[in-house]
Amino acid sequence: MVGWLRAVLVALAVMVALWALLVVLAARLPAGLLKDLAGFLPACVTLARRLRADPRVPWQAKAAVVVAGLWVLSPIDLLPEFLPVIGPLDDVVVVALALRYAARRVPREVLLQAWPGEPRLLERLLGSSAPAKNPPEPEAPGDEPGRA
Repeated sequence: MVGWLRAVLVALAVMVALWALLVVLAARLPAGLLKDLAGFLPACVTLARRLRADPRVPWQAKAAVVVAGLWVLSPIDLLPEFLPVIGPLDDVVVVALALRYAARRVPREVLLQAWPGEPRLLERLLGSSAPAKNPPEPEAPGDEPGRA
């Protein structure tokens, strides 16, 4: 029994050390897309916690966020996590789809207030806001500016 317990504790210590190494390496990444992707899932967890507590968020949006969270936590994946680079891709895609679904039901300012990360990343994920009510009319071919 002692040998079994020692093996579990060593495995747990190795796992914690690897996670700590990943956190340190992610923090040292240069600014850019890779750094944004490294912080995406932790920012989504914070967003889900904040949206869950917000009374302005409808239950359908909360349910979508919970399903996405359960997907990330689930040990069953479409792509195994040990595959380099593409392993966590299914988690990112499911979270992105759930956030887009929730974003259609939650006011944009509520999402931006709850998002802990870089706002431009969330704006890119959500896409453009609602189209303008009165789009500008196209100019006639002969109405070029600067011509008399």
